[in-house]
Amino acid sequence: MMWRITLSLLLLALFFTIVKATVPGSASANEINSTQKKKSTCLGGALYPQATETRDVRTLDGIWNFRKSPTDPEYGYRNGWFEQPLEKTGPVIPMPVPSSYNDVGQDSTLRDHVGLVWYDRYFQVPIWWLRNEQRVWLRFSSVHYAAQVWVNGKLMTYHEIGHLPFEVEITEVVHRNASNLLTVVVDNTLLSDTVPQGTIKDTFIGNNKVRQEQTYTFDFFNYAGIHRTVFLYSTPQVYIDDVIVNTDIQGLTGFVVYNITHKGPSLGDVLCLVQIFDKNGTQVAASNDCAGLIEIGNANFWWPYLMHPNPGYLYTFKAILIGPNGETIDAYTQKIGIRTVTWTNTTVFINDKPIYLRGFGMHEDSDLRGKGWDPVLWVKNFNLIRWVGANAFRTSHYPYAEEIYQLADEQGIMIIDECPGVDTDVFSDALLAKHKQSLTELIRRDKNHPSVVMWSVSNEPRSANRLADAYFGEVVRHVKSMDLSRPVTIAIAQSYVADKSAQYLDVISFNRYNGWYHATGSLTTIANNVVDEATAWHLKHNKPVIMTEYGADTIAGLHLIPEYVWSEEYQVALMSEHFKAFDRLRQAGFFVGEFIWNFADFKTAQTITRVGGNKKGIFTRSRQPKASAHHLRARYLSLAAADAGTTPPDAPYYISDNRPTYHGEL
Repeated sequence: MMWRITLSLLLLALFFTIVKATVPGSASANEINSTQKKKSTCLGGALYPQATETRDVRTLDGIWNFRKSPTDPEYGYRNGWFEQPLEKTGPVIPMPVPSSYNDVGQDSTLRDHVGLVWYDRYFQVPIWWLRNEQRVWLRFSSVHYAAQVWVNGKLMTYHEIGHLPFEVEITEVVHRNASNLLTVVVDNTLLSDTVPQGTIKDTFIGNNKVRQEQTYTFDFFNYAGIHRTVFLYSTPQVYIDDVIVNTDIQGLTGFVVYNITHKGPSLGDVLCLVQIFDKNGTQVAASNDCAGLIEIGNANFWWPYLMHPNPGYLYTFKAILIGPNGETIDAYTQKIGIRTVTWTNTTVFINDKPIYLRGFGMHEDSDLRGKGWDPVLWVKNFNLIRWVGANAFRTSHYPYAEEIYQLADEQGIMIIDECPGVDTDVFSDALLAKHKQSLTELIRRDKNHPSVVMWSVSNEPRSANRLADAYFGEVVRHVKSMDLSRPVTIAIAQSYVADKSAQYLDVISFNRYNGWYHATGSLTTIANNVVDEATAWHLKHNKPVIMTEYGADTIAGLHLIPEYVWSEEYQVALMSEHFKAFDRLRQAGFFVGEFIWNFADFKTAQTITRVGGNKKGIFTRSRQPKASAHHLRARYLSLAAADAGTTPPDAPYYISDNRPTYHGEL
């Protein structure tokens, strides 16, 4: 049976929980003052800020003032750090936003700090926003892990779960003709009921707590800070709150099913005008309803990279609110791609054509910036992704910056979109509420991206635990209540015998490190192990299978023959053994993708098994290729050609004409 959203189901889906979801309360005992917490009533920023004929936008990126909290987390609250400039409370240091604060200084106590830090800066609101009675909004694209925000000493909002946006209206508290003080306190502590989870240990000398130590089981550094752009933007009093788009295809015709919601004081009858433009700016369709179905004949469909001569085709969807007198009240534009994602028990399809995912696990991680958004880095990343011939990546192990999804949309790179639920354990009701909330905010944010082809609800959960059964059943049902148009997966590390989560999934993804963590240094058993395990997953659950992680740590420039662990030769040899398994599985009829771990080396917590971080990247942390990058490129380009029915590319450098030497006789 092929799972597909029909047009009628698409219309119904527009009124699902994505509109009605609510924010559950927090049970976290993190360091932010519990008496001052104010829960955000919004569901995160569903719409990316933009300037239109009715809206304006500024960024507050730049150099902010920064202070670490003393060991006592209440100290800053008691001394009114949120009521005055931080520089008046004591020494501050300059801190770039966006960035992680950990690697900016020269002090290990900042790098390893656990608990609260404080940021502030001044900003001004354009006077014409207020003269025109515009609403004024603050939107934080990502603050890790929890944040509390004041404007001019007034508490505005509180938000948990890093990697996802939140916003708050500040119209009533900003000054018309003076600067405004923005203060943010950030808490990086991870507990048993945070997403992701962690453990805090307090160290005491006598009766005094001298420091906190954070531990966690996931294998990447717990970078913290204001990681992405902070927006200051305006909307009219009556404004477009959300735009929901789904698409379908019949023959050469594309269908766009949409719903536009708005908020604000009643103006009587508010109408909608919807216009769709092609890449040349030519209007190809329109509608006068706030929800409906639009038909586009001879449509250009959204295709993945190397699957079509014109991948990543995007239309511009423009929504306009029209007032009772025909006036334009608000306008918002959204890039959309017309495509379908469907699946059976053996195959995943794009636009009714089977796909084979060639990609990576990745991280938002770079020198100096940590997890801070960096357009230079990510344009380079996409150039490397295309150079290698990949068509997909997984946002391991948290949602990435929205600009990354925009680049993927434009370039035809598919995304398995993963929530922050990494190493999920201790399955409590409090954790379940936050896990579901992270998925609510994730799907609200990313629902319209054509590049997002699958939801991943966890990475390597402790899914052999008996409590995992009901837990992940509830998590998957929550996702399905919001979006039926994409399959759901989990990157599973437990064995197919013990796991209790896969029964609820549409696609089975598994992680396994044959030749590295298992039978270290042994290459001969890899291919059979991979084939046997993938086959067992399919036979047990009758679903498509992806291998989402495999690999080996490699020190760039270390060469050892015969191949030996940590050498570039060993990484290439280990990959080759996996390639043998993947080719056998590609002929088995149920295997739909291969993802190497990892795209690039990345920072981890300090352990004796990590030399400056995880070195499984095919690129170094500075994005230079190891031998494995060239090896993987040859495979991915060959696979793309095979699946497209074209000739494999020639070797990048001339080798030989394969003709014997000519010997002329005198």
